[in-house]
Amino acid sequence: MVDFDNVVSRRGTYSTQWDYVKDRFGEADLLPFTISDMDFKSPAGVSEVIKTVANRGIFGYTRWNNPEFKEAIRNWYRSQYDTDVDSDAIVYSPSVIFSLAKLVEQFSKENGLVLTLTPCYDAFISTITSNSRRLFQYRIDKGVDFEKLEQTFVNEKPEIFLLCNPHNPLGIVWTENDMQKFVDLCNAYHVSIISDEIHLDILREGVKGNSLAKFFKELTVPAAVITSASKSFNTPALGCSYALIPDERERLDFLYTLKAKNALSSVPYLGMLSTIECYNHQENWLQELCSYIDGNFVYVSKFLKKRLDIEYKIPDATYLAWIDISDLNVEMKDLQLELVTKQKVAIMDGRIYGNGGKNHLRLNLGAPRKKVADGLERLAKAVESLRDKKNSNS
Repeated sequence: MVDFDNVVSRRGTYSTQWDYVKDRFGEADLLPFTISDMDFKSPAGVSEVIKTVANRGIFGYTRWNNPEFKEAIRNWYRSQYDTDVDSDAIVYSPSVIFSLAKLVEQFSKENGLVLTLTPCYDAFISTITSNSRRLFQYRIDKGVDFEKLEQTFVNEKPEIFLLCNPHNPLGIVWTENDMQKFVDLCNAYHVSIISDEIHLDILREGVKGNSLAKFFKELTVPAAVITSASKSFNTPALGCSYALIPDERERLDFLYTLKAKNALSSVPYLGMLSTIECYNHQENWLQELCSYIDGNFVYVSKFLKKRLDIEYKIPDATYLAWIDISDLNVEMKDLQLELVTKQKVAIMDGRIYGNGGKNHLRLNLGAPRKKVADGLERLAKAVESLRDKKNSNS
């Protein structure tokens, strides 16, 4: 059994979430629930692999296009998603968002329209707009109406449909039927599709994920899955992601951009070895992780009901809690000020995630329960303090 209750200090490690929280929140030494990495140690097998490599002492240029790397990925998709991935479809990329940026350039023209479902991961917004593309945000905070979505395809004429699968921050797992509808829409209106599946392994018990890769043979438009083992096994600092691009011409264009245009041909050795280790040997660790996070969500749901009378619905995926504070009758700007300056806690303001993010908080639950409990207590105290101030002024 993995001890996910074990608290490991991340301060002093150049951690974006912990050591540099001031960059986003204006104050240092806050208890952070922000960047979506976890406060858990990675699987012990990853450390053992790194120790072995460190003892050998060789860190030269490394080829990603090898059978061990590709077969680990293929085996993972077979075992987790009942999907057979063509070995040739697998390509390395330094990060999921790098893949997104390059595929947006490849699949669309300058000033072309990219359609995505919002509220969405904030990097979607910045990456698309910074690459001289227009972004259409189709709101799904009240659910997805596929007839209205189709009308949006008709009216807006997007060149790319960017899917977050499962959805960040809402935690929606797209069913096989949902995925089929997305595929049918893209085929019917000649819209390329990119599916960011980095959260696909983090599922509630009994929930099944559905990769776009399962539908590659049905797609008649350019398509790609962009993902990494780093989210599931908490290894982003090791630096390795990959894409699945079924069409040979599109794949060669992507590799030309990667190697010829951007001079990226050598994979970070430790990141590649970590991916192989996790996919081949750490499925049980992942299952224990998901079970622990399930418990964190149950804790959050009970706490919010008891202390703040919020009815919170546990999502089907991710370790990110999307909390609606509309019924608390507090202004987000006041709440954020109280959280940061008085309670010394950093929780993401939902407004940065685009349309539908107003009056929501995104709380990272990839952490020991002790930290989660502490953060929730500070949130409750912040709300209670604002209510006390409001009552005293009335």
